[in-house]
Amino acid sequence: MFILSLTYLKGNDEADRYMEPHMAWVKEGYAKGWFLASGRKVPRTGGVIFARGERTELEAYAAADPFTIHGIAVYEIQEIALTTVTDGLEALKG
Repeated sequence: MFILSLTYLKGNDEADRYMEPHMAWVKEGYAKGWFLASGRKVPRTGGVIFARGERTELEAYAAADPFTIHGIAVYEIQEIALTTVTDGLEALKG
């Protein structure tokens, strides 16, 4: 499993300008079966995506995010080798 942590480089007003295409990109990540969960950081300084797949594919996909293309945010991608999960979250280990 991977954690894609994005951090805003620009303010929320600038992020809001690209939120619609970013969310279309997020939905496509779910459609591809890569994204498992996502949401905003609190306070709103970026976001986090729990993902699965191949690291190189996820890196290339993150580079295609409108937030990345327009310099709104940067991604840090961390791989996690889960060993234990609560009932109902077994898919996170796969």
